[in-house]
Amino acid sequence: MGLFTKDIKTFDDLFLHQLQDVYYAENQITKALPKMIDKASDAGLKAGFEQHLSETRGQIDRLDRIFGLMGEKATGVTCPAIDGIIKEANEVAGEIADKAVLDAALIAAAQAVEHYEIARYGTLIAWAEQMGRGEIASILKETLAEEYATDDKLTAMATGKANRAAEMASAG
Repeated sequence: MGLFTKDIKTFDDLFLHQLQDVYYAENQITKALPKMIDKASDAGLKAGFEQHLSETRGQIDRLDRIFGLMGEKATGVTCPAIDGIIKEANEVAGEIADKAVLDAALIAAAQAVEHYEIARYGTLIAWAEQMGRGEIASILKETLAEEYATDDKLTAMATGKANRAAEMASAG
């Protein structure tokens, strides 16, 4: 079911589709993060990715609960956006030999994922509230708070050390 197809007829259909989209995205992220952990050279970055992997699994559990509350089967729909973000991250990471530059690239890729998730969860929360689904909105807000916190941690890593290290490595 594509976002702009006749399969979506109601606001409920649209909400369900976006929920399935983010469910697919979270599952793809659990497949991508172990590769990012392996490629990262900074111990703090590795630990941050490991923590995010654990959080992502918890986010999938929350989505499973939401599907249950809606009487729907937890399933995803292909999300070309997250697939593209992950593909681009893999391509860029595969082209970088210097470990410091690679770490900076991994942080940037992870932030692209976070920003996508923040956009999706923000929309789902607004829609759930509009539809009077307060319990679902509350569950989604837990995840959104984690996404913002992860983005803040990535920013701190980038601006605190990783970007400077990448620049120094490039300077020779």
